[in-house]
Amino acid sequence: MPETPTYVDPRRWKALIFIALAQLMVVLDATIVNIALPSAQQDLGITDANRQWVITAYALAFGGLLLFGGRIADLWGRKRTFVTGLIGFAVASALGGAAADQAMLMGARALQGVFGALLAPAALSLLAVTFTEAKERAKAFGIFGAIAGGGGAVGLILGGVLTEYLNWRWTFFVNIPFAVIAATGALLVIREPAESRNTSRLDVPGVILATLGLVSLVYGFTRAESDGWLAAPTLGLFAAAVVLLLTFVLVESKVKAPLLPLRVVADRNRAGIYASLGLAVIGMFGLFLFLTYYLQIVKGYTPVTTGLAFLPMIVGMITGSTQIGARLMTRVRPRLLMAPGFTVAALGMLVLTQIDLDTSYPALILPGFLLMGLGMGTAFMPAMSLATHGVQPRDAGVASAMVNTSQQVGGAIGTALLNTIAASATTAYATSHAAGARSLDLLKLQAMVHGYTTAIWWAVGILALAGVIAFTLINTGRPGGGSPVASSQDGEGAALGEDEVPVPVMAH
Repeated sequence: MPETPTYVDPRRWKALIFIALAQLMVVLDATIVNIALPSAQQDLGITDANRQWVITAYALAFGGLLLFGGRIADLWGRKRTFVTGLIGFAVASALGGAAADQAMLMGARALQGVFGALLAPAALSLLAVTFTEAKERAKAFGIFGAIAGGGGAVGLILGGVLTEYLNWRWTFFVNIPFAVIAATGALLVIREPAESRNTSRLDVPGVILATLGLVSLVYGFTRAESDGWLAAPTLGLFAAAVVLLLTFVLVESKVKAPLLPLRVVADRNRAGIYASLGLAVIGMFGLFLFLTYYLQIVKGYTPVTTGLAFLPMIVGMITGSTQIGARLMTRVRPRLLMAPGFTVAALGMLVLTQIDLDTSYPALILPGFLLMGLGMGTAFMPAMSLATHGVQPRDAGVASAMVNTSQQVGGAIGTALLNTIAASATTAYATSHAAGARSLDLLKLQAMVHGYTTAIWWAVGILALAGVIAFTLINTGRPGGGSPVASSQDGEGAALGEDEVPVPVMAH
């Protein structure tokens, strides 16, 4: 039967299971290796200087190629891109698990990033074209948003369990069953609407400029962490990123079939989503890293206990996303979910600025985690849905890729930025308190905690800024007249080109 925007796929909820499973695998991989890294480093003899490449190789390939992956999904077909990404990710994970030396491990991580960049935008855009009725879309994006937000923390738990009870190699091998199940399910149940394919040619100059620009940006932040912000390589990379990305914007405004049609980001609502989501992830990802070290080194938790300590944050995210975000999304303006969500998460972080050497987990860390999870879950959910709202089906892949790009680039920037802040605060504290210190070991721990709390204060500010941006820029309206798929938007229509008809995807 012919597909139309009003056609409803009877197997859409089964399709959601496999799309969500693939998304979980990609998000897990951003953090699961963090906990396994010390064991892998020892096993393969990786130097301290090179160990960051196990994380960075993945972030660079993934962040740099996401826009390309999103456009490939639009041109080649989302289902085909999705399955190809899954199979490639499984192969790359098998290579990582079997790595005999550091070069093989880093190569496998880069390959995971390449296939992740195909897979992630295809997953989100499949969701956008599969769920077109407002309430169902809210529920589907609630589940997807919970996974996108909570997957990083799940990665910390799973990484701890696998490293402690099996071996670091299982943090790679665990992806293979995920990928096989998701690919098999996708082939059997996912249907892609026929008219959503984009038939234009691939914009090769755009691909080269965007990839090199994003890689320079992410690598610049990584070098800032190791070499300092004013070092020549760091400044050179930032300058290159600015030049490449400005040239990219210029090229995109001129070519006939751009990699990133500027209409996708010119819309103030989508611009608000990408900016606020990127900032929120900067705050979140740095925090995961600090709190992992804080719980293991300062509090003496095992990898498994550390992972379990993050569980309340995941519970908060799932609750915020599926119970608050999904239930209210068709009733209130998106900014009235996103801005308060980011603010509640900032309050959770504010609680965590009070951590000390003898901080009680139930009295302080637990409420901080719960508030952060609830806030992030509530904010992520409408963000995920709104990011692909009102785009033509032929641009759904690249609009989805922009969400993933803001998250990936935000994660890489957050880790580098907050780590640099924490390291300099730790050094400054140790230097100024060295004279009166009774014990060097105690001073070391106190300095470390001071560094973490300084960085968490910055994260509070970054999250508060995300809330302000969401409230200021996102101005789509509430649902009108009880119609399930809505119509009027204040301000968004102006950003749509004359040839664009908003897909009936979400109530306003």
